[in-house]
Amino acid sequence: MKVFKIAAAAACCLALFFSCKSQYEILLASNDVDAKYKAAMEYFNIKKYSRAAQLFESMSVLTNGTSRDDTVQYYWGLSNYRHKDYYTAESNFAKFIENFPRSPFTPDAQFYRLDCMYRATYRYELDQNPTRACMNAISQYMRENADDEAHMVACDAMMRDLQERLDRKEFEAGKQYYVMEDYLAARVKLRNVLKDNANNVYREDVLYYTAMSSYHYARLSVRDKQKDRYLTFIDDYLNFVGEYPESKYRAQLDGLYKKVQK
Repeated sequence: MKVFKIAAAAACCLALFFSCKSQYEILLASNDVDAKYKAAMEYFNIKKYSRAAQLFESMSVLTNGTSRDDTVQYYWGLSNYRHKDYYTAESNFAKFIENFPRSPFTPDAQFYRLDCMYRATYRYELDQNPTRACMNAISQYMRENADDEAHMVACDAMMRDLQERLDRKEFEAGKQYYVMEDYLAARVKLRNVLKDNANNVYREDVLYYTAMSSYHYARLSVRDKQKDRYLTFIDDYLNFVGEYPESKYRAQLDGLYKKVQK
């Protein structure tokens, strides 16, 4: 008897599950805007973002040109964003900004679009064109929304992270020549890194590897050319210690400097 009751309860729960599922599917296919809108908002509020997004998408044609148009379009994008479908959300927000430039949702839509672009960027080792495009978009947003303090903090954090990726990519490209023991190419590349961007966040490392490249290039040179090339190392050494007297690299470079003087 007890087993029968448990089986009956399980069957009821299963039937209820499929009933709820079919109700959602029926609602998704219906043209009842009010019911769809109410359900979509309820799903959004209980964090069922995938279902909310599907409902907002399904009613977007039905609400086109109505007073609910911008709300539906915005929450469609926001549902995808909260569902972490950033690619679709970025497309949603881009379309929203184009279609509703004066909507009260537009400032938030602009920010969320930037965040989607930011999340779609790659590690420093990979293509950085998306990084540059995102930085340009963030810069424009910050110029146009300087009074939005909450979003400015987030934008500044994104910009610093993206700039760090570009700086590291450039630094690592120069360092790679050093690792390959092509010391002349390493020094040229590393000097160009700071020539292009003197504020590179890896400036200390760039100057260190520049000096090390000069030292090894001189060490491996024919004797007749060593003196002039060691003088280049000394210049790089003095530049380094002038900027970073307390650097973790100081002891090593001091040792090489004393060795060269002998």
